[in-house]
Amino acid sequence: MEAGEIGGALLFVLAVAAAVAVAVSVGAVDFSRPLTAGAPLDFQGAVSWLIGILDGTSTAAADVYGAWVAVRAGLIAPVLQVAVWACMVMSVMLVVEAVYNSVVSLGVKAIGWRPEWRFKWKPLDGADEEKGSAHFPMVLVQIPMYNELEVYKLSVAAACELQWPKDRIIVQVLDDSTDPFIKNLVELECEHWANKGVNIKYATRTSRKGFKAGALKKGMECDYARQSEYIAIFDADFQPEPDFLLQTVPFLLHNPEVALVQARWSFVNDTTSLLTRVQKMFYDYHFKVEQEAGSATFAFFSFNGTAGVWRTVAIRDAGGWKDRTTVEDMDLAVRATLKGWKFVYVGDVRVKSELPSTYKAYCRQQFRWSSGGANLFRKMAKDVLVAKLLLCEESCSADGCLYFLQCHNPHLSHSPGALLTSVGCCLYSHGAYHSHSYKTSKKSTHNAILDFV
Repeated sequence: MEAGEIGGALLFVLAVAAAVAVAVSVGAVDFSRPLTAGAPLDFQGAVSWLIGILDGTSTAAADVYGAWVAVRAGLIAPVLQVAVWACMVMSVMLVVEAVYNSVVSLGVKAIGWRPEWRFKWKPLDGADEEKGSAHFPMVLVQIPMYNELEVYKLSVAAACELQWPKDRIIVQVLDDSTDPFIKNLVELECEHWANKGVNIKYATRTSRKGFKAGALKKGMECDYARQSEYIAIFDADFQPEPDFLLQTVPFLLHNPEVALVQARWSFVNDTTSLLTRVQKMFYDYHFKVEQEAGSATFAFFSFNGTAGVWRTVAIRDAGGWKDRTTVEDMDLAVRATLKGWKFVYVGDVRVKSELPSTYKAYCRQQFRWSSGGANLFRKMAKDVLVAKLLLCEESCSADGCLYFLQCHNPHLSHSPGALLTSVGCCLYSHGAYHSHSYKTSKKSTHNAILDFV
């Protein structure tokens, strides 16, 4: 039994003891009444007493039932009532949030809004005659994998075929495989592409501490990785198009305040079964409605863990990768947002991937995401609320009207109910009060709040 399970059991025992103590103190339960005090009771007498209680023939049955009614009315019913009201409030918030995001998504579709309206984007078509490829930033492409026998060739090949100057890109395969046969195959594949002139590195670890987060963190510590300005991350089953970096990196290159460019997922096996079809519907809603609405309103949206490009400085500024939860992607996104960094979602850029094709794999994935999100909320809720209060306080000192809009009308600034449905769904301007040494253009809290209104 793990320490967390022991702690949970102890808390349950303490809660039961406290409930019983309260019931006894208010007179709802009296343990002296069912049995006669001081009278010895043998096994047969105890059985007769229990049978009498169960069939209602014993006078003790009335006493026990009356005690139960008192406990139920005075202790259990109020707690359940509060829980029901809390669930109703959160359900309403979820509905309002979904409606709000849907309206924003439809508005984006109607007016044809694009990220280029807000953030500068200039293509990098080719090398400059005088500078050569020097004006292309150094990019590190990380591919974490674990016993990926079926897809390792596809993912490595897709990363090695990205359109980018060969001397300005490093492909890093982070292999945590435990099967020696698979590890040997992946290493041979990396050697194959290295012989073709691709700057590819094969990295392994002695232990799988931290799992994916630990692998990504270890990969950033390599000497050759320290020179990279941007880091593109693809899971082992993702296959980016050759122009992926040409479409995404310019947002980071021309907008120093942007930390992440997130692309949309597409699927190669979405018609395999009913399960994959349902998953595709869910992901389409997530990207087209939730992610796009967050980006279009300049509010928070989370990193999806893959098919995205990060600014290396932003990762380090946010504290780097942490393995404290199973949703290391959302963890990093929340911490980066609290530091004042901005995210861009580009729905036109799609990366092919595979959906879990079995119900067992799907359940394992969903459990990891849901439990990780709940754990992250427990760890980050205080930081988010403190940032919220600090922002409201600064807004109040800057402009009373803005304070009213921000604190009393939160639906004007971000998606309603988002704080309870996702720990990261806080105001995008949480970091407005932070001074940031890496940004060339700083915005005051006044302007940051106006972005949401």
